[in-house]
Amino acid sequence: MAVEFVGMLPLILLTLVLLWQCVLIGYTYTLAGNAADEAARAGAVDGDCRAAALRHLDGAWKAKAAPDCSGPSGGMYRARVTLKVPVLFPGAGSIPWDVVGEAAAVWEGGPR
Repeated sequence: MAVEFVGMLPLILLTLVLLWQCVLIGYTYTLAGNAADEAARAGAVDGDCRAAALRHLDGAWKAKAAPDCSGPSGGMYRARVTLKVPVLFPGAGSIPWDVVGEAAAVWEGGPR
């Protein structure tokens, strides 16, 4: 039984690491969508879009965040936030693809 456990331990640990990485990817998508939504809502009322996008991000996500506030067009204020997915834990590096969150809100600010 001990030999079977020692043989299966690396497989169990690898499975746990892959599951944890999937959790980080999903969490990054959630953060990107929320940051874009907050940015679009703030920008739609003449607020600071960039600051709103970064307000709810922490640590490694905030350090590598790239909010893009395109401003009002067609009656909508659009925001896009690009985040990097950390590898295993925030601050350890990032996966080489970006997670993008996009949102729009009805323009409620003054005339432009």
